[in-house]
Amino acid sequence: MFRPAALFIGLRYTRAKRRNHFISFISLVSIVGIALGITVLITVLSVMNGFDREIKKRVFSMVPPITLTSTAGSVSGWQDLQKRMTQYPYITGSAPYATGEVLLNYSGSTQPAIISGILPDEEKNVSELNEKMVEGKLSDLQAGTFSIVLGENLAALLAAKIGDKVTVVTPQVSMTPAGVIPRFKRFTVVGIFSAGTGFGFDRGLGFIHLNDAQKLLGLGDNVTGLHLNIHDVFAAPAIAHELMNELTGANITTWADQFGEFFHAIQLEKTMMFLILLLIIAVAAFNLVSTLMMVVSEKESDIAILRTFGATPGMIMAVFIVQGGIIGVFGTLLGLLGGLSLAWNVTEIVNWIEHVFHVQFLSSNVYFVNYLPSHIEVSDVVKICVASLFLSLIATVYPAWRASKMDPVESLRYE
Repeated sequence: MFRPAALFIGLRYTRAKRRNHFISFISLVSIVGIALGITVLITVLSVMNGFDREIKKRVFSMVPPITLTSTAGSVSGWQDLQKRMTQYPYITGSAPYATGEVLLNYSGSTQPAIISGILPDEEKNVSELNEKMVEGKLSDLQAGTFSIVLGENLAALLAAKIGDKVTVVTPQVSMTPAGVIPRFKRFTVVGIFSAGTGFGFDRGLGFIHLNDAQKLLGLGDNVTGLHLNIHDVFAAPAIAHELMNELTGANITTWADQFGEFFHAIQLEKTMMFLILLLIIAVAAFNLVSTLMMVVSEKESDIAILRTFGATPGMIMAVFIVQGGIIGVFGTLLGLLGGLSLAWNVTEIVNWIEHVFHVQFLSSNVYFVNYLPSHIEVSDVVKICVASLFLSLIATVYPAWRASKMDPVESLRYE
């Protein structure tokens, strides 16, 4: 015989069933159960990865990985500090900024906002604000022109459009003969940006030129701090710790300080979803126990004959492990094909259902996006397939062990 006897017999038992069926009904149910479990698990995790990717895209496009400020409240000589940052190989870009909380007033409407003074040419090194512009250009922010770029929702709340003059009121005060009055200045709207819903960027942010911000906030030649960009955003906490040890009087924060717990919660939810949905595969895999127990009972006389011909208990055990393993492999492969096919097309499928039945499952006000995103990660697919095969093999151990312990004399007594 050109192949191992256990493998040969196991394959024969898999396909040689009564009434010439390719496979028994209960084995087919086990395969379908495993396949459905893997399909659901791959699809759900891909959708969660899609949401995670969309959220990170929104956050990292507007929030710099590292922010460097001073414990003194403002940074003087920021040009020298910016040159010093170029000495670190892991820092890919930097940009100064000056920020403050203000009130924006236009046409009788007043809205709170955070104003950031930036240098448009350098801001592209640390954020994607320039790519988020829906009206106007970021380069329209020119020093001395007192122009402003507003978020889309903020502009809508103020009913302000390109060319309108918005009054910016700061907490700083000016001494006049009439007494103490807040400092304010009129700015011309030259652009509107849209960073997407979910984090309030469009509703609470406005950008002006750095020179105008320094005058408005009374900073002189100082700035609030520097925004730093790095190769790997997930290395930001470690890099921030290193910079803290080297820079005296510096206060360094990262994106993780603001959004780290949020992303940690998403990762925890993904892990729990993986474990919960893995139970579906476990239930289907352990259907193999009943399947193989029935096969063992049906093949009792065959097992006895094999034993009398010299088959060892280990060989008998291997026969049924092969049979259960074949079922697990077929179920895993079918589930893999089904899961990848559904995950690749779930966005189009949901969009088609929404179009046909005139419903909307997702709202951008709640889920950050108004469509169902999907992103397949190879590591997730590998973990799912390995877990499925492992559970399938575990499920074959007990029936195979029972088959190996059968007494051939008792089995053949009534034949």
